[in-house]
Amino acid sequence: MIRFAFAVCFLAVVSAVAQEAPKADQATASRRLHDQTDKVFAKWDSTLTPGCALSVMKDGQIIYKRGYGMADLDHDVTINSETVFHVASISKQFTATAILLLAQEGKLSLDDDVHKYIKELPDFGMPITIRELIHHTSGLRDQWSLLGMAGWRYSLDLITDDDVMELMSRQKDLNFKPGEKHVYCNTGYTLLAQIVKRVSGESFREFTTKRIFEPLGMKNTHFRDDHAEIVKHIAYGYEEGKGENVFRLSVTNFDTVGATSLLTTVEDLARWDENFYHPTVGGPALVEQQLLRGTLNSGKVLDYASGLVHGKYRGLETVDHAGADAGYRADLLRFPQQHFSVACLCNQAETNPSDLARKVADIYLADQFKEPPPARAETLPKSVAVSDERLAQYEGLYWKSDEERSMLIVRKDGKLFLSESEEDRLELAPVADNLFQLVRFPVSFTFDQVSGGAPWRLSVQGQGQETPDVFERVTKFQPTPEQLTGYAGSYVSAEIDPVYRIVVESGSLVLQRLKSKPQKLRPTILDYFEGPDGSLHFQRDASGNITGFVLDSGRIKNFRFTKTSGAGR
Repeated sequence: MIRFAFAVCFLAVVSAVAQEAPKADQATASRRLHDQTDKVFAKWDSTLTPGCALSVMKDGQIIYKRGYGMADLDHDVTINSETVFHVASISKQFTATAILLLAQEGKLSLDDDVHKYIKELPDFGMPITIRELIHHTSGLRDQWSLLGMAGWRYSLDLITDDDVMELMSRQKDLNFKPGEKHVYCNTGYTLLAQIVKRVSGESFREFTTKRIFEPLGMKNTHFRDDHAEIVKHIAYGYEEGKGENVFRLSVTNFDTVGATSLLTTVEDLARWDENFYHPTVGGPALVEQQLLRGTLNSGKVLDYASGLVHGKYRGLETVDHAGADAGYRADLLRFPQQHFSVACLCNQAETNPSDLARKVADIYLADQFKEPPPARAETLPKSVAVSDERLAQYEGLYWKSDEERSMLIVRKDGKLFLSESEEDRLELAPVADNLFQLVRFPVSFTFDQVSGGAPWRLSVQGQGQETPDVFERVTKFQPTPEQLTGYAGSYVSAEIDPVYRIVVESGSLVLQRLKSKPQKLRPTILDYFEGPDGSLHFQRDASGNITGFVLDSGRIKNFRFTKTSGAGR
């Protein structure tokens, strides 16, 4: 009997030990993953710098969360997983969701003309649908670029919904016919928030809090519609100053919502993320709509859905959206087939949370990826030697005629640089005789010729870009003093108030305008100049006199100015 009891006891101990062994192994494995993750953020794991908050999610649970760096450098407040961040354009998926909830209830249709709800929006001669606002295919000009052109200083001057709406009411033209192209447009999401407000009878903040955030238990999340509001546990935004560990405040100054202004935490984003698998808000039908890709008039299917971007990383499907405003940077990256996500929210302008989130995924999904990690700035191929004679052949101005866009390649001290201005140059590292890569970014530059004696071509291709942008080398326009004088004068637009004055200073054209430092304009080809705010194409009458210019600035196309006087100096 004693032997039997001893045997039972012994077996029980062995069984307990056997059960504890896997737990110990699992804990060791988790610590190893966490240690590897901390190394990704080691640069910001300091009491001297801003930093990031992180949550790693698997099968509906947060499996790791941490804060790195400081939320408030003035008062020595550290970042943790409950720190509140401004997440910029991550806001858009919530704005689209608010619209989809109203559509579910039959209070609007995604194919309604926006003018039905936004009466002050000009009639551009063709309808613009709510669906086109969601998918960035409306053709509307982007609000941030327009506000900058009109004299607002981004994040310094208060920007309100009324400011955006007043500016949009004066627009005379679209960038393109609605549905013809996909060009990212913040204006569309500001208008979507206005539609929610007007249809629901509630403020956008009230509607989203009641219908999205409260049902999901997102207690530290709301749309900030009052820039003067006190928000507990908020992280301030920063940008690098001059000197090691020197930073300057860089915060938003908005009373506009929809395109931006969501405040949230990495823990709350985990609750939102899980709604895509087990939907509390809206049910499966809403999730299906959220993930539905946009389509152009041509039938081309976009990667963009409702504030969400479909993509791939190392062979696995992803759903993603990043955000960037002032000193804030954010990304929420989902691998739906693996039920795995990473939220990374940072408060330093120079951070890249999209890259950081993918580095974290590299660690946790290491055995599931189908492709090797992409080349990153820190893992550039070893540079090769290219003769100065060869570099001289590549130097010059390259022009992309269909987009009226240029790239200037300059040579200095045996190296090639992409020149963005006289002061700003980005180094190109040679990885083959005719192949170069930006030192700081994964963008490749390839020089070639169609045939011997033909002009050199430059093919520029970024990470994930299917086809390169091809530029052809041209002769750079070198205007005479008399030609420069012809461009000088005052220019006005019916769509914004400030006068744009172009003067000649020290042999160059200089643009002067409200609340902005003078901007030197760099000649490219005849009648084209480039500056920090975009390219200017000067227009002439039948006699060859300058009558105005057309400004193209990324998300602003065909913005027309008329010359009112020829005075310059």
